[in-house]
Amino acid sequence: MPPIPPPTFRSGAPPRDSSDLEGKIGKVWLNRIGIVAILFGAAYFLKYAFDKDWIHPNARVAIGMIAGIGIVIWSDVFRRKNYAAFSYSLKAVGIGIMYLSLWAAAQFFSPPLIPVSAAFIAMLVVTAATIVLALTQDAELLAFYALIGGFLTPASLSTGQNHELALFVYVGVLDLAVLAMAAFKPWRRLFWASFAGTQVLYIGWSLNYYTYSQRTLTVLFTLAFGAMFALIPVVTPHDKSRLYKGPSVTLTLLPFINAGTVFLCLFAMYENEKATLTWYALGMAAAYLLLASLFKYRTSAPTTATTVINLLHVAIAIGFITIAIPLKLDSRWITIGWLIESAALLWIAVSTKVDLVRIFAGCTLTLAIIRLVIIDTHQTEHLLLNVRFLTYLVAIAILGGIVWAGERYAYKQEMPLIKMSAVALNVLALIALTLEAADYFQRIRDHVTTQGDYGPLLRQIDISQNFSWSAIWLVYGAFLMAVGFWKKSALVRWQALVLIAFTIGKVFIYDTSQLEKGLRILSFVALGVVLLGISFVYQRDWLKLSVRPASKPTPGASA
Repeated sequence: MPPIPPPTFRSGAPPRDSSDLEGKIGKVWLNRIGIVAILFGAAYFLKYAFDKDWIHPNARVAIGMIAGIGIVIWSDVFRRKNYAAFSYSLKAVGIGIMYLSLWAAAQFFSPPLIPVSAAFIAMLVVTAATIVLALTQDAELLAFYALIGGFLTPASLSTGQNHELALFVYVGVLDLAVLAMAAFKPWRRLFWASFAGTQVLYIGWSLNYYTYSQRTLTVLFTLAFGAMFALIPVVTPHDKSRLYKGPSVTLTLLPFINAGTVFLCLFAMYENEKATLTWYALGMAAAYLLLASLFKYRTSAPTTATTVINLLHVAIAIGFITIAIPLKLDSRWITIGWLIESAALLWIAVSTKVDLVRIFAGCTLTLAIIRLVIIDTHQTEHLLLNVRFLTYLVAIAILGGIVWAGERYAYKQEMPLIKMSAVALNVLALIALTLEAADYFQRIRDHVTTQGDYGPLLRQIDISQNFSWSAIWLVYGAFLMAVGFWKKSALVRWQALVLIAFTIGKVFIYDTSQLEKGLRILSFVALGVVLLGISFVYQRDWLKLSVRPASKPTPGASA
């Protein structure tokens, strides 16, 4: 028999060698710091040469352009020798020097050496050439440099005049270039750079130049930018073997941010025209439903990730529909819209088993409940038959659905959230019923104050209101206890016990001193009956809560 080798045990991840950190500092961070240092050095040298008047201005710009082009060409020597990262760093230095030279030619000298329009075209050529280099050399870093230079060009060559058409056409060309690259390269980080650059230029122009007379053109550009970024999931390749191993944060988060940004811009321009905003919301809902269909049609072999993106587009459409309802009707319907949106997202999360969607749904539901409890506290005109109580019912129904589905579909680590939802359900129900009672007595109080001597009547109304609250809480506590016994749920029973304990304190401490004799007797009797009934159930041990030693049953024991 051959000798049996000693057993080997798999250890965890090997400890990180300090040489890894050293290598990262040497290869990456020192490289980037070096690029910045060279650019600063070149800028200071040019400024020093300008101050000393060593070189004629035309020659200075020519030297800068020649040096920049020469560095870009020279960098290819290192790329062919498999020093790609160093080659791209040199290209970044050369491109930066060219941008600086063109900026100086148009803005630094007085009078300018070249017109601003000529510098703008030249910078555009530099940006386009950098994009071509990025595509031919498969270098995402170069594409990122091109975007930085492209979006800095309008700001660096600004003349202080309003050129909305030229500016936004230029920005649109840059965004279209990113879309074109997305069709061939998996460079999703460029989307964020393009989106950020577009927003910075858009907001900067709006703060300085926007007027009501320009609204039509500005709206067209707003919708055009939104459409381009909305098309990103459609034009991005989804070859599972190359690009799409799982749900992409960019392709799931960016559509939400883009849709919200576009609508906020429209809201800022149509703040006082809610009817128009309603049509925009419905139109954007239809557009996202169309995008969901196009995305689904384009993915011939759907995966979990592509299904998530498709359903997220549907969720955005639902969100715009729910926004359109309060815009057309009343602001109180915003809460209902958010609640319906959270329910739709929860259904998508359960269907797709994607944690990101669960987070979105939880945030939306939390915001809706906060708005419901803090903002939607207006007085109502009718008991129970009002929008506020309807909103509470919708929230309670959604929380009830979460509790029901949580017992079947929730992860183990999500069970505390399911229990919190059950508690929130009962808290909302108590708040809703208490508010309805408070509004009912407030309407009586308002009616009484129109009469003459209303002091004693107001005192009686206050006493009756306090008694009604105790009655509501006591009845609801008894109901919760019955449900807890029926479902054999300790969580529900504990909620009932806490509520009943709170009601006991109110009855003995407050109601004893405030209620008149008849209501005081009724309050104590009702409380006593409920407590005796609950005590009787516990004493009968219907839930088998008492611990019994395990023993062999004897004949006749069941009798």
